[in-house]
Amino acid sequence: MYDYLIVGAGFSGCTLAERIATVLQKKVLIVDKRNHIGGNAYDYYNNEHILVHKYGPHIFHTNSHKVWGYLSRFTEWNNYFHHVLGYVEGKLIPVPFNLNSLYAVFTESYAKKLEEQLLQQFGYGDKIPILKLQQSAHGDLQFLAKYIYDNVFHGYTTKMWELTPENLDPSVTARVPVFLSRDDRYFQDIYQGIPKFGYTKMFESMLQSPLISVALQTDYKDITDIVSFNKIIYTGPIDAYFDYMHGELPYRSLRFDFRTIDTELEQSVAQINYPNNHLYTRTTEFKHLSKQSHAKTTIAYEYPQRYDKLVNEPYYPIPQHENTELARKYKKEAEKIQSTVLFCGRLADYQYYNMDQVTARALSVFEHTIAQS
Repeated sequence: MYDYLIVGAGFSGCTLAERIATVLQKKVLIVDKRNHIGGNAYDYYNNEHILVHKYGPHIFHTNSHKVWGYLSRFTEWNNYFHHVLGYVEGKLIPVPFNLNSLYAVFTESYAKKLEEQLLQQFGYGDKIPILKLQQSAHGDLQFLAKYIYDNVFHGYTTKMWELTPENLDPSVTARVPVFLSRDDRYFQDIYQGIPKFGYTKMFESMLQSPLISVALQTDYKDITDIVSFNKIIYTGPIDAYFDYMHGELPYRSLRFDFRTIDTELEQSVAQINYPNNHLYTRTTEFKHLSKQSHAKTTIAYEYPQRYDKLVNEPYYPIPQHENTELARKYKKEAEKIQSTVLFCGRLADYQYYNMDQVTARALSVFEHTIAQS
């Protein structure tokens, strides 16, 4: 007999399982359809013993002392700051586009002119969504806004989502703003790092309690009639739980081509974006993340794809108004059964969460709902 059946062994499921077992001393069965824990943050050592992220690069960053402190109970961290270059007009330039990018693209005199105008209008340290810059810019800054949109933003966004930036929720376009700073780090959060021994080891540590049982390659629907439990916590796609009664929610998926080559390091940074060249959006060299010393290196080439529940995995909810409205219908269905089923996670909430946001959400659900019941 289990107190909780948790569906999904990603950030949400593992966090909730750990809290329920550790704080409430209750029994948990956590199940996952895949053959591993960790969800999309799962990492493993490939045939060359290079630590790679199976579902693309996962860079942990947060401003939450609470979230950082919680996860630090289960892992040490590699001190890592993410730097990304974009391949634009035959050059590698810092992205998000910042003041250093100006000087990488334009002549020094014109870059200086643009910098002065940007700082005069917005101020040092501001982060400006590209669509806002387009709307508010004049003269040279209007030219700059068009340049960034055409060469850095539009192509990448279109490949990623199969939608133009104007057809996405503003929260998406705000994620990669123009940064009026010389700070080349992709993120400016207080806490940044990669689990020292990998995400999978961190999740294993979270699930080590004897009160937690794990069943992989298991569909929860196949066991609900044979396993006794009091309550379900569901972290998978919310529309799937309700058998798509209101229609399917759209997601984007990804495909990865992993290539190992005989060189110690191939790229100067972990990630290079290709907004206008190639069918892939970015390449990731994992040894920059793991800090491994190895004669060879592995690079992942990332190809966005349409999601097909029979073919690939759902990665990103597509942030559009009509999708939000459809998700709201499912959330109303979830409210009707909240006494027996709790929904939590990127797919269950149909929200574009970062890893720290997923963890914070799970901790909040535990503290304010589960622990109070």
